[in-house]
Amino acid sequence: MARPSPGCGSPTSSRARCCTPRFSPLGRWNSVPATGTQDQLRAAFARWGLPRRVRVDNGAPWGSTGELPTELALWLIGLGVGVIWNPARCPQANGVVERSQGTAKRWAEPETCCDEAELRQRLEDQDHIQRALYPRSKGQSRMEAFPGLKHSGQVYRAEEEESRWDLTPVLGHLADYVLVRRVDTSGTVSVYNKSRYVGKNLCGRDIYISLDPLAVEWVYAGPDGVCYRRQKAEELTAERVRGLDVSHHRQRERKVRQNRLSGLSAEPIVA
Repeated sequence: MARPSPGCGSPTSSRARCCTPRFSPLGRWNSVPATGTQDQLRAAFARWGLPRRVRVDNGAPWGSTGELPTELALWLIGLGVGVIWNPARCPQANGVVERSQGTAKRWAEPETCCDEAELRQRLEDQDHIQRALYPRSKGQSRMEAFPGLKHSGQVYRAEEEESRWDLTPVLGHLADYVLVRRVDTSGTVSVYNKSRYVGKNLCGRDIYISLDPLAVEWVYAGPDGVCYRRQKAEELTAERVRGLDVSHHRQRERKVRQNRLSGLSAEPIVA
């Protein structure tokens, strides 16, 4: 099956480069914020239903240098969606998606689009062709061969998310992590990009940090298991996880953006 060639406004055009070079998809979308990804996932879930699990890579907004899952992953877990992280630098572990995205890019030819609206329409058209029209096996399209792809069977409505979202599996998931941190000269360690005081008497020592899911507290202990300190994990609430507001780094990002919009000077964001 030959892919369609809508061109740039002319029905007879074969996508000649008639547009000015002002539109650059790569320059504009080289980094999508977590909130933007969340919005797109909500739209996808409303259309196709909630999946049982998703496979993600280790780049933004899924990967984290702080060892703990990012807010976006925690949000999915609270929806009852399992998250599977690919091994670092192993795109072949998600080969089906990588090939599908490559095909969509070749067919849609984003470099010839006049604007964002045209690119979105092309991607929608090519996605429909790949899923519902292109013969995949024995003359059947992927949708015909796997009719269950039309909907997962788990209905999702954004207006019902607050009532069905559950913090309990999020806390249970985080309880499986044990972090190793070296206490700095100020007696603090970092968890979710926030400095937390554990005591100057522990300066230079390695401590082990875990979450008590029942008390919702960070537990700081030594190698022998002796608890040095406990602190309330105030960032781990349903409201903050759903709002992607767990990491202290994200709070600084918002403050910097607000200051820029109001014309105030702001500190550079430091990872």
